[in-house]
Amino acid sequence: MSQLSRITFNPKQCGGKPCIRGMRIRVKDVLDMLASGMTEAQILEDFPYLEREDIQASCEYAAQYVNHPVVTAGS
Repeated sequence: MSQLSRITFNPKQCGGKPCIRGMRIRVKDVLDMLASGMTEAQILEDFPYLEREDIQASCEYAAQYVNHPVVTAGS
């Protein structure tokens, strides 16, 4: 089941960047924490207002964001 409804956009918040449930934590922040090696449990402990589904939504958003056609020279 898609969790993308947890990702919100508000031009007056965080420069319009995708955020989690209207809070001032960006999808990029969650992805950066995962990329740095933090576990889901560590993120949830450090940010108790986040939920497991928020982390899943961030990953789902990133997966859809990078799934775009790539045009190369000569194509």
